[in-house]
Amino acid sequence: MIKPTISELSKGKYNRYTLVIAAAKGAKMVTDEYVAQRECAEELIANKETDKPLFALIDKDCRDEKAVKVALMRLKNNEYIIKNAPELDGTIKEDKD
Repeated sequence: MIKPTISELSKGKYNRYTLVIAAAKGAKMVTDEYVAQRECAEELIANKETDKPLFALIDKDCRDEKAVKVALMRLKNNEYIIKNAPELDGTIKEDKD
């Protein structure tokens, strides 16, 4: 079972559908982040600009954890924010603080 729970994430404001959509969009963002980091790391290794192994050049969260779990933790820690507006219902934005 993935933690945090639905009740911890919803905080009484969001229904399950909104949380599922937000988690899916967050997981997509995590996956895109992993792909970008991996491409950059492979380029560094191919150009012999580093002696580090591939796994050391990729963020540990993106590399070792499932994308959905990372997205849920980021939602819980308010790194991702769920915006509820009529035209943006259930969309997710990354907090750039």
